[in-house]
Amino acid sequence: MAIKINTLGKLKESGWKSMSVKEEMRKNMIRKMKSGDALFPGILGYDKSVIPQIQNAILAKHDLILLGLRGQGKTRILRMMVQFLDKEIPIVEGSEINDDPLNPISKFAKKLIEEKGDETPISWLNRDQRYGEKLATPDTTVADLIGDLDPIKAASKRLTLADEEVINFGLIPRANRGLFVINELPDLQPRIQVALLNIMQERDIQIRGFKVRIPLDVSMAFSANPEDYTNRGNIITPLKDRIDSQIITHYPRSIDTAIEITGQEAWVERESDVAVFIPDVYRKILEEVAFKARESEFIDQKSGVSTRMTITAMEQMISAAERRAIYNGESKTSLRITDLYSVVPALTGKLELVYEGEQEGAVNVAKHMIGKAVTSVFKSTYPDPRQKKTEESTDEYQDILSWFSAGNSLELPDLVSDKEYQKALDEVGGLSAFAKKHSSNDKGNHYPSMDFVVEALHQQSMLGKEDLDEVRTYNDMLGSMLGGMGGFEDDDFMN
Repeated sequence: MAIKINTLGKLKESGWKSMSVKEEMRKNMIRKMKSGDALFPGILGYDKSVIPQIQNAILAKHDLILLGLRGQGKTRILRMMVQFLDKEIPIVEGSEINDDPLNPISKFAKKLIEEKGDETPISWLNRDQRYGEKLATPDTTVADLIGDLDPIKAASKRLTLADEEVINFGLIPRANRGLFVINELPDLQPRIQVALLNIMQERDIQIRGFKVRIPLDVSMAFSANPEDYTNRGNIITPLKDRIDSQIITHYPRSIDTAIEITGQEAWVERESDVAVFIPDVYRKILEEVAFKARESEFIDQKSGVSTRMTITAMEQMISAAERRAIYNGESKTSLRITDLYSVVPALTGKLELVYEGEQEGAVNVAKHMIGKAVTSVFKSTYPDPRQKKTEESTDEYQDILSWFSAGNSLELPDLVSDKEYQKALDEVGGLSAFAKKHSSNDKGNHYPSMDFVVEALHQQSMLGKEDLDEVRTYNDMLGSMLGGMGGFEDDDFMN
């Protein structure tokens, strides 16, 4: 129908009726709900919190704001709201502000319809063209958002500056009959926020000294960090009062959801000559790093820990394994503890440290978070090595620890081949049997779990560890401590 209808007369004959943007979004929301379609495909962890609130806001025909820390999917959600607009709508051809042919509001459209009547040309606007977005920055002006007079247009058309046709419309009027989003609203200067008040309440704009007010049909949405969490600026109270629905976003509340998000967003499936096996336990450790960071006293919790951190960390972890395999001429490999610690650069750039964290240093804090995550996942996966043993129970770690206490050490260079890596782990007494007994989801590859168990025992202060010149060396804890004290001569004990 959209292809055939190209004049105002044909549009009237078709029976097409005007509908406000918010009514349109409400209609399409209801249609999707009835059909069982996913409302926000790919948005995970919000099914029982954020998404129902967005549904309520759209059904109520509200403007809304998403409040939340960085990396919580706010912008993605707002951009997906365009799906609730109709696929196409008719506009007066040539209109800068998408005039409704049946209800024109600009001088251009009114004049054109007056001149041509039913022969007024009509064009069709796709839903994607009805979305506008602006990142609020301190240099944003009223002219950017609302509009201003254009002397060049006045001169070229030989019009006076008092003529409405010399107006150069801003971003919001150009989003008329669509959805307009402002990201990071508190960054917008208060005097610029004031310019939004009429749009939010009276639904009109007024530019400079023009007496004419132009009624807009636009759905407004915003994103921001919680007001109390930022010192960059605030949302002025009158504007906050005009935003109908305030919806709080959040980070994933469960490890399983976090794993699913990272798996969906990270570049895991690569067109590469190297296949990298990712054990489930390593996925858990990576997400646990973020959970521990969100509780850490070293990290500024008002800034948050973005979900982008684990996504980039996963990609770096896979790249570290891929790099090693390429060096060794291997077509497949699996993740190791070495690869886990290779994600430190992905963490240091995304963790905002408080004073205590700055004193520790970004790299040390990142390694500390990884260590805590290893310990947490280890305790939830394997028997607690520090749990008090009863007469009936046996120490499952005895064989492993005895091997180290006998003076043996495990040396694992970062770039060692899979063959040498596996050989070194197989030599640790009791380690292979323990991993096979307790690691049921390794798809027959127990070596990453064996590596994990040794690292976890170190994090439990049951094994010593040296990490020098890209070589990890594990040994007996007592022997490591004594070795660090240096050698003793017999005369040292004689007076």
